[in-house]
Amino acid sequence: MRLACTILAIVPVILETIARQVAADELPALAETRVVSTLDQAEQPIRYWAPEPATLEPTPILVSLHSWSGDYTQDRSEWQAESVARGWIYLQPNFRGRNDHPEACGSPAAQQDILDAMDWASERYSVDKSRIYLAGASGGGHMSLLMAGRHPERFSAVSAWVGISDLAEWYRFHAPDGNPRNYAQMIAASCGGPPGVTAEVDRQYHDRSPLFFLHQAVGLPLDICAGVRDGRTGSVPIHHSLRAFNELAKAAGQDVIAESIMDQLWDQGRLTMPLSGDEADDPTYGRAILMRRHAGAARVTIFDGDHEALPAAACAWLAHQSRSTKSDRAGADDRP
Repeated sequence: MRLACTILAIVPVILETIARQVAADELPALAETRVVSTLDQAEQPIRYWAPEPATLEPTPILVSLHSWSGDYTQDRSEWQAESVARGWIYLQPNFRGRNDHPEACGSPAAQQDILDAMDWASERYSVDKSRIYLAGASGGGHMSLLMAGRHPERFSAVSAWVGISDLAEWYRFHAPDGNPRNYAQMIAASCGGPPGVTAEVDRQYHDRSPLFFLHQAVGLPLDICAGVRDGRTGSVPIHHSLRAFNELAKAAGQDVIAESIMDQLWDQGRLTMPLSGDEADDPTYGRAILMRRHAGAARVTIFDGDHEALPAAACAWLAHQSRSTKSDRAGADDRP
C-alpha cells in the first residue's frame, strides 16, 4: 500500500517535470541591462525576464546565481523554466563573474551587485516583498549562503545547493600536499594568496566564507542541499553543507550533526542508523533522501546524487515560503 501511494505521489511530479522540460525548449528570451553599483559605480550586467502582470500585480522574484567559474551569461534555463512556469520574475545577476579576482568571490562589491540588481527589479516591477527568493549551486550555492548570512533581511527564502561554506577549508581540499589545483588557485587569486600567508589574507577568507555569518540567518527559511557523492565525484565535500546547517542549528539552540555522522555519510554513502525523518519521501527530488534534518526555519538534505542542483525541487520548496523583507533603497519599497 505504501509503495502504491508513493508511486501515485511521484507520477504527477514526473509529468510536471516533463512538461517543464518541454517548455524549456520554448523559453522566452532573457532581456539584458546594466546596473550601476552603489558601492563602486561600476556598471554591472544582468539578464532578466518578467511576466506581463509584473508591472501591476505583486509578483514573486527568483534571483538565480551563476556557478563558481561562470558569469551572468551562464545557461541556467532549468531555473528560468521553473520561474516562467510559476509566473515569477527571473533575475540573473553577474556579481563580478568568475571567481578568480578580488572583486568576485563574495567580496563586498559582489554582494552589492546582487542587492543592486534586486533593487533595480523592484523599481521596474511590482515585486512581492514577501516572496523574494534566492537560489544557486556550487559557487552560486556559496554566494546564496553568504547572502543569507550577510543580508538575511533581504530574502524571503534561500535555496543553496552543493555550496562552499568555508573557503580556507575548500582551498586545503584542492591543495593536497600543498600543491594548489585549479580551484585553490582561483581562491588564492580572489583572497590575495593561500590561507595563513598574512592576517589580511586570512581576513579575506573569513569575510567571504558563509560559515562565520550564518548565525545571523536564524528565522530565514534556508534550504541547504547536497548530493552524497559530492567531493568524491564532484568538487565540494558534503561537510560544507552540513557544517553550514550546524551554524544555524547552534544559533537556534537545537541539535547539531556530529562530525562522526558526516564522516559516515562521506565514507559509506549512507547512514547506518538513520533517524525517523532522515529517509523522507520527497517526490520533488526524484532521488532517494539519505538525510534530512531541521533546525528552526532551516533544513538540510543529503540526497543520492553528485555535484548538482535539482531546480524543480528547489522551486517547489521556495514556492511554499513567504516572509516579509526589507530594502536598503526607499524607492524600492514605495511601489504599490
